[in-house]
This record gives sequence, C-alpha cells and structure tokens, in this order.
Amino acid sequence: MKLPRPAERHALLIQRRNEKMARSAHAYVRGNTVQFYEWLHSQRGRRLPKGPPVWICGDCHVGNLGPTGDKHGRIAMHIRDLDQTVIGNPVHDLVRLALSLAMAARSSDLPGVTTARMLEEMMRGYEYAFSDEAEDTPERPRQVKAGLRDAVQRTWKNLAQERIEDARPTIPLGRHFWPLARDEKAAIRKLCETPELHELVTALKSRPNHASVEVLDAAYWVKGCSSLGLLRYAVLLAVGGDKDKDFCLVDIKQAIAAAAPRASRVHMPRDNARRVVEGARNLSPALGNRMFATRFLDQGVFVRELLPQDLKLELDQLNEGEAMRAAGYLAQVVGQAHARQMDAATRLRWRAELQKDRSKSFEAPSWLWTSVVQLVGSHEQGYLEHCRRFAMGT
Repeated sequence: MKLPRPAERHALLIQRRNEKMARSAHAYVRGNTVQFYEWLHSQRGRRLPKGPPVWICGDCHVGNLGPTGDKHGRIAMHIRDLDQTVIGNPVHDLVRLALSLAMAARSSDLPGVTTARMLEEMMRGYEYAFSDEAEDTPERPRQVKAGLRDAVQRTWKNLAQERIEDARPTIPLGRHFWPLARDEKAAIRKLCETPELHELVTALKSRPNHASVEVLDAAYWVKGCSSLGLLRYAVLLAVGGDKDKDFCLVDIKQAIAAAAPRASRVHMPRDNARRVVEGARNLSPALGNRMFATRFLDQGVFVRELLPQDLKLELDQLNEGEAMRAAGYLAQVVGQAHARQMDAATRLRWRAELQKDRSKSFEAPSWLWTSVVQLVGSHEQGYLEHCRRFAMGT
C-alpha cells in the first residue's frame, strides 16, 4: 500500500468518510451531524421544549456512548465523545439519541411499532434519572453487560492489538496510520515534554510522578467519521525505566467550533479544546479528568491517554426486547449526565416538563415522536442521495 504524503491526506480522508457513511443508513446518521443541526435550527426544531441550560453532548448517538475507565481503574458507561459539547438544551441530546436508536432499529429490520416502544422506554429511563429514587447504576441490558465484561478483562495487549495492530512498541503504518510531516514530529516531541503531558500519563495506573516519559513512535491517525480530515495523532509512549517500564497510547485530536446549538447568555470557554475538556468533566468525569487542552501547530487540541477499557458500544442486530432495554438504559445514562448538573428543584421542574404532551395510548411526548418521524424521513432521503452521489460521482 502506497502511503499518502501529508499534502495528499485531505482528499483521501473525504473519500474514506463517504465510504463509511454509505455503508448503512445508521452509519450515515452517525457521520452526518450537519443535517441534524440544520433541522434543529429550522422552524420545526425550534418548537422543541426548552430545558434548563446544562452541558450536553451535542452529538448524542449510540456510538458515542460506551464503557469508559477512570484513572483509578473503575469502569462505567459514559458519554465518550464530546467534540460537539456545549451548554445547551438537554432536549437536543434526547432527540439525537432517539434518532440514532430509531435508525439502529431499522438496521435490525425491526417493525415501526418497536421504534415507538423504544421511545417510550427511552423516556422512562431518562426521567428516572431525575427522580429521588434513581440509582447510580441502572440495570444493564445484555449487550451492555457483555461490553462491560470485555472492558474489565482487557489489558494493554488488547488495546495495542486493536488500536495499533501489534503489541510491540511501534505503530505500524498502513490503512489506519499514515506518516507524519517533519513539523508534526517536532510538535509531538515538544508536546510530550510538557508538564501537562507528564502529569496526565503518570496520573493513571499509580505511575510514579517522577517517571521518565519517552516518545517511541507517532503517526497521523485515520479514525472517526464526521471528524475525518481534522488533525489527529496516535503517540506511543514509554513511561518509567527498564525495571518498571509501562507503555501508553495517547490520542491528540483537533477541536473545532461546535455546530450544536448553544444556550444564550451562558459562559463557556472560547477556546474549543478547553470547551471540550470542560464539557467532558461535567458530563463524563471519568473521561474528562483524563484529558487536557493545549495548542498544537497553531490549532486547539485535546489530549488523552487511551485505556484498554475504553470501548464503543455497538448495537447490531437487536431483537425487540433487547432494543427496548437498550433504549431505556442508554437514556438513563444520558439523564444521569444531565441531572448531576442540576439542583433538586431544577430536576423536579424538568421532569414535570418532560411528562407533558402525552396521550393515553403513547407514553412518549408528542414532540419527540414527531421529531423522530421527520428526522428519519429526511435522513433516509439524504442517505439514498449520498449513496447515489458517491457511487455515481454526480
């Protein structure tokens, strides 16, 4: 395989993103955030109820939730991708999650009535997170239990084989990793000499504060879908001396302006990387406390060490019961992330607002069902048009 030079990356990454989005309607929804935000800014999107302004994910689809480890080795289900995080309307996360679940149901060839029942379960799970009797750990469906079980058992070797395709201390260049330019190599070495990076990698696994940090290898990382084309790097480090040497994989990712609508008259960091880190610390503390923001080649980036326990949740080929349980569980995880930012009175008011606009026969609010119907239709149409343009070049 001929590896692209840095100047050739952009066109190839756009092609890669188009390929990913053409695989299924569900993949198209995950990769096409712009269409969702355009709908939110439309007249229909502006009719959604106004929730209390809190940090939201901004791109709350199924693939952006999953098992996440903290610096003490504990594992829990969290929102794990915060590129679009803003202080905004929590309803936006609900609608985005509902759209993602509806498309997952369609990809599993489940009937439309199952989608309706999933939305009912989703609202039950989300509202439960705001009740006084809510538990910190909701009951987990089978797929989530399996994912968490795998996460607990994973080691550095699993992470290396999955992310860099080899447990040896190198990053193999190929489809997923491309060569660096000279200025990128220099910038990575400079970043890895900073106190912030040293503090980050020694905070995990009880590594000694005085441990040495050595760059073993680095590469441009071809990863993600909607973020393809942004700066992203994988850096392999050795922490400690010969007797206690440990390896770690660091992810450096460019932060750009969020397209997600934000609340008016609220204070957020103006620097996009700092916004991402602040949002992560509010929504997913286990992840946010493993990140820091900095400048890299005149761009804002956020940096984190990847742990073997960090996994993406995959919901493939669901049956009706699994789909409903997954919807309720994931919505409760999102609800907990929102609820921890509200005081008791605000939680009570927000839960009461969510329980409006319901019929006797359908326990999800009418605005949620209407939104999902509109969005599924527009995304199905957009997906077919995307496939036609990509396949036929028109």
